[in-house]
Amino acid sequence: MKPHKIILAGGTGFLGQVLVDYWKDSPIDIVVLSRKPYTSHDRVRYVTWDGKSIGTWANELNKADVLINLAGQTVDCRYTAENKRQIIESRIKSTAVLGQAIRQTDNPPLLWINLSSATIYRHAPDRQMDEITGETDSPQAEYRFSQQVCKEWEQTFWESDTPEVRKVALRSSLVLGRDGGVFPVLKRLTRFGLGGQQGDGDQFISWLHEHDFARIIDFLIRNDALNGTFNCTAPCPIRNTEFMTLLRRAFGAPVGLPATRWMLEIGAFLLRTETELVLKSRNVIPRKLQEAGFRFAYPTASEALTALVK
Repeated sequence: MKPHKIILAGGTGFLGQVLVDYWKDSPIDIVVLSRKPYTSHDRVRYVTWDGKSIGTWANELNKADVLINLAGQTVDCRYTAENKRQIIESRIKSTAVLGQAIRQTDNPPLLWINLSSATIYRHAPDRQMDEITGETDSPQAEYRFSQQVCKEWEQTFWESDTPEVRKVALRSSLVLGRDGGVFPVLKRLTRFGLGGQQGDGDQFISWLHEHDFARIIDFLIRNDALNGTFNCTAPCPIRNTEFMTLLRRAFGAPVGLPATRWMLEIGAFLLRTETELVLKSRNVIPRKLQEAGFRFAYPTASEALTALVK
């Protein structure tokens, strides 16, 4: 499929901008569904929606080629009862209402890609997790909430009755980009001498360069035979200690002070976030993408970080 019209639900964030930039020189009509009003321009049309109820925005789905759902409240927060509710509902309701809109559309999109997360897999310091053998039940209580979010999110997606639409659930890892996501934060920490290991440093990081994120989306769009669940991550997970060493080397930082678990707990409290984001071992590989023939532009963390710094 060569798409002419792509809908990005919740596309005003970092990943949405990555995709807009990737297609900026193409003739594709890009429509972004946003909760806040934005001014449309020559590359993008912005249409307002609330992410939970049918509105005039649903008309945009008619004769669109691809729908990509990126909507969801950030998980970079404290897991209070209210924040947990918003994290779950923002994903479940947006996915459910998109399914409803597709069902009442005369000419629905040919492909629906729904974002998920590689954090659906258990804390895995011991072995790699792929789409076939990966384990999604964690014995550690502190990791169960994020896994449950992903399970309910994917369940809502797969239970949406859209038999004429090809569907892909995309379990994305940490995406590294120059201007968004976690990379600018890591850059600042490293330059201030705080780029040491976090915790014991043995936990794995599953990561992906922003350009490969966009290329994976494009690959899935253009290969009509691909459907189901795909891990969206680079093929070489790396331990936290090694990742931070590469980061310091890329920035020419000779020193990186380590952060113990108790230091991270205090820092997470002050920054209103959770230590899970840095301490959980995400050891995920893109088995199905590689078997389908996808080739990464940045397969190793060294290549990715060098490119981002340059």
